[in-house]
Amino acid sequence: MNLLFVCSRNQWRSPTAEFIYRNYSGINAKSAGTESSSRIKLNSKIIEWADLIFVMEKKHKQRMCENFPKESNDKKIIILDIPDEYQYMDPELIREIKAIVDDYIK
Repeated sequence: MNLLFVCSRNQWRSPTAEFIYRNYSGINAKSAGTESSSRIKLNSKIIEWADLIFVMEKKHKQRMCENFPKESNDKKIIILDIPDEYQYMDPELIREIKAIVDDYIK
């Protein structure tokens, strides 16, 4: 299963989620950001690669669907509703991500 995690700049939230899930058996994880200043910028290829897409906020889903309507049209996109107030690998951020994502990958 290919999981894609999306936040704004691909600095804290989505790379944390990628790190959590990249070593799970049977799972491939990647992350990207919606902003032009993103470490890894969201693109059509990575959206097409993903089986499940997790976005940190509603605005990330909106931007993805506006910028990549064809690629995101038939994708399952889950809004995690995690605000941009955490640092990379923050224990509370890890708990919030796992509390939602784990239910989708079981």
